[in-house]
Amino acid sequence: MSPSVRHGGPGSCAGAFFVLAVMMAAACGHTQRPERKTYVVSEDVRGVGRAEGAGTGGSGAEAYCGELQKQCFQKCWRRKPTVQDMEKHSESHHRLCTSQCLEAFMKCLKEQEALEQGAKRELHFPDMAVALEWLREHKSEVALGTVVVVAGVAFAFVVAPAGLLVLSPI
Repeated sequence: MSPSVRHGGPGSCAGAFFVLAVMMAAACGHTQRPERKTYVVSEDVRGVGRAEGAGTGGSGAEAYCGELQKQCFQKCWRRKPTVQDMEKHSESHHRLCTSQCLEAFMKCLKEQEALEQGAKRELHFPDMAVALEWLREHKSEVALGTVVVVAGVAFAFVVAPAGLLVLSPI
């Protein structure tokens, strides 16, 4: 080793700075895992899992299927009716489109319900701040018991004995 490196010459400062910069970049390059403690989402449990819908725990199935129904109706309404002697945009054409698309809506709801029963309810977030903010804004869409994974740590969306809505580590 040369004497300039041992005694803090110009070469040693550049090397030390490089090592320090790499260490700092590596430390900030990953998400911090949340502590395994209980986090309060809300002091009020009212409205949890009560999004308007078909009782699917706030999964959004009715909104999704409603959008499909709307698109179905628009597509049907733009096309010539499949029934002979029915005029396009007539009252009977409107009833036909309504009926066909209501059937599609009901089928979609049944499919979504079957999917929900077979699927695990899990939400994933990169960090606790994002998870808490989202859950506070969307608590009516989330059912109690939902698993919330934050930076690889699993929590359950539950009611604490004091009546608080919390994320509790699993």
